[in-house]
Amino acid sequence: MTLRNWGVKFMSATWGRNLKLTIFGESHGTCVGGVVDGLPPGMAFPADLIEFELQRRKPGGNLATKRKEDDSYEIISGLFEGKTTGAPLAVVFRNKDTRSDDYEEMRKKPRPSHADYVSMVKYNGFGDHRGGGRFSGRLTAFLVFAGALAKAVLSESRGIEIGSHLLKMGQVEDQPFETEISPGKLKTLRGMKMPFLKEGIEEKAAVHLEKIKKSQDSVGAIVETAAVGVPAGIGEPFFDSVESVLSSLLYSIPGVKGVDFGKGFGFADMKGSEANDSFFMNGKSIGTRTNNSGGINGGITNGMPIVFKTAFRPTPSIGKEQETIDMDSRQTARLSVVGRHDPCIAVRAIPAVEAALALALLDLQMEGEALNG
Repeated sequence: MTLRNWGVKFMSATWGRNLKLTIFGESHGTCVGGVVDGLPPGMAFPADLIEFELQRRKPGGNLATKRKEDDSYEIISGLFEGKTTGAPLAVVFRNKDTRSDDYEEMRKKPRPSHADYVSMVKYNGFGDHRGGGRFSGRLTAFLVFAGALAKAVLSESRGIEIGSHLLKMGQVEDQPFETEISPGKLKTLRGMKMPFLKEGIEEKAAVHLEKIKKSQDSVGAIVETAAVGVPAGIGEPFFDSVESVLSSLLYSIPGVKGVDFGKGFGFADMKGSEANDSFFMNGKSIGTRTNNSGGINGGITNGMPIVFKTAFRPTPSIGKEQETIDMDSRQTARLSVVGRHDPCIAVRAIPAVEAALALALLDLQMEGEALNG
């Protein structure tokens, strides 16, 4: 290592102001895991919810990676007799089903659109290339774990429910969320392996995904997520807006390349008179006739459901032969990626998206509660 590298911060591993997350590990290393700091003492550990969320993230059937990690975890600190102690809660997930030889060619041939090349440049060739190393979706196991903790707090003590569906997956399209979204509908979606609002689309999507997989290719998707029961007044303008804080976590999920809130980019085709959400008295509470803003005005929640979309790129690791560079010879080379990869990463990433929302909301709510005593 040269002297110019000393004192340079290479990896950002911590997120949050009130609820802090620190993530560690590599895809084919000993383990992945993390630390959740800021949980109050005496919180009941939601083991069943955590298991449910981890099961959603795990691959299943013929339309996902064949890597089979059981996602069993070990709590290292912060838990005693089923309750949080107030100390940092540390957890590890042991890696058991690794096939590192599948990635030997990637030592010198970076996968197109993957992080292989930038990792070589950023970390001077010292990064772990196996299974994507630090950049692998394997690390979202911890994000989903932490998100389940946040979901438990939001649901039990604040009445907030979160759910998602696949708005678009390749050529398969679903209908968007309506203004009125029931907590029951969100819970139903969480119980579906491939969640769609329209009936009968799941089978069509499975057929489409099977064709993609057989052609040794992959496909992108858009996940639409909602949270109901969120009170007005959460968030801050500018740097700590709900959009800013949430997006910082969403873009940490491997494969995320776009986020928009409410109508998002659709606002470009609308007039102000069409886009504005008119206020009205809904009984004793204040609501809006439409929810084009996705439940957020000026970076602060307005009491309507939070609704946003997350776009996932197609999985870069595909069996089709692609052009790349041999980093040793600096010559053009060909690469066919072997190994076990998802034909659509968005399907298993849905609980990670929901985890990001839960963690962002809880962090922002803790900020507001601290300010208000």
